[in-house]
Amino acid sequence: MDGGSGQRLCRKTMTRDAPHRTEAELLAAYAAGDLGAARVLTARLLPRVLGQARRMLGDAAEAEDVAQEALLRLWRQAPDWRPGEAQVSTWLYRVVHNLCTDRLRRVHRNVALEAVAEPEDGRPTAADGLQTAARLGALRAGLAALPARQAEAVRLRHLEGLSNPEIARIMDIGVEAVESLTARGKRRLAEVLRDRRAELGFTDD
Repeated sequence: MDGGSGQRLCRKTMTRDAPHRTEAELLAAYAAGDLGAARVLTARLLPRVLGQARRMLGDAAEAEDVAQEALLRLWRQAPDWRPGEAQVSTWLYRVVHNLCTDRLRRVHRNVALEAVAEPEDGRPTAADGLQTAARLGALRAGLAALPARQAEAVRLRHLEGLSNPEIARIMDIGVEAVESLTARGKRRLAEVLRDRRAELGFTDD
């Protein structure tokens, strides 16, 4: 078997294994020439990247532009990626965060979070769907009322599900600062939504 055939066989094997690989392994495989690994990694990351950008920008078209730019930066970084220094998803969240922040600063506008469309999801009943939509709308409105840094910390922690150390790397602050921002943001959000608890179907524990 010549060298070219061996490389092609290796790439086919990597592509077959791609769904079971970590994000860092997929990125390394892409850097080695496996385009199938890039497709799998894109399928994993793109929905999260788009969701983050939509929540920050409030504009689907701008969010798509940011997502494309962020992924392009990831592909450019692939040959120099050093496993163990950061998680791929955390690195990408930070890139998206910075790109969105730059856009918001350029246009000097506030984000109308209540205008952001949520991804389609299953809804058991029409009533459940209406109440879910009302809760999401109230949450967006509440976040829009918070200072930007508090809103971002709460969003990353409780909507994106990131850990405090991951959020610290994304926001370029210490873990204690993340904890403080999140705690203050949650308290403020509770105050904003206090008068709407019954309307939104929340009950006190």
